Amino acid sequence: MAQYDKADLERRMLGAVEALRGDLAGLRTGRANTALLEPVNVTVYGASMPLNQVATISAPEPRMLTVQVWDKNNVGPVDKAIRSAGLGLNPIVDGQNIRLPIPDLTEERRKELAKLASQYAEKARIAVRNVRRDGMDSLKADEKKGEISEDERKRLETEVQKLTDSTVADIDSVTQAKEKEILGQ
Repeated sequence: MAQYDKADLERRMLGAVEALRGDLAGLRTGRANTALLEPVNVTVYGASMPLNQVATISAPEPRMLTVQVWDKNNVGPVDKAIRSAGLGLNPIVDGQNIRLPIPDLTEERRKELAKLASQYAEKARIAVRNVRRDGMDSLKADEKKGEISEDERKRLETEVQKLTDSTVADIDSVTQAKEKEILGQ
């Protein structure tokens, strides 16, 4: 049985692009976005849990997020988790609700976020290149086992390279759009 699996390679490359989109969604652009709080984990009930498992997060206004904590005993830990997440947000506790005004981004902070977006993109490119390498290795192994000819291997390697190039182009366009959004262009 041949090891090369084009569908698996495509799925893994698309997974890298989707992971990048998720990472970029969490970057602040000056507008309220509930994805901003996705990386926040809260220590409650003796365990670390994602914020969205202990509260409802919403964006009622363009520059405000609200977090409605389900259990009033968790308001303190949620407040603490948001403050220590390094997002530059100052929670305002109001009973079981926590309001998070989104401050304006300074030019310096915009540049930092754009740089971070580039780092996320590079991480995604590396993941795609690793998938490409796996695909090329399995093609060479298939040829060695006599399951495909040299010509077939070369044709499939070209296919893998085209898939890699188009996926990297997707990564670049997603990242450029996010950087423009961050820099307010």
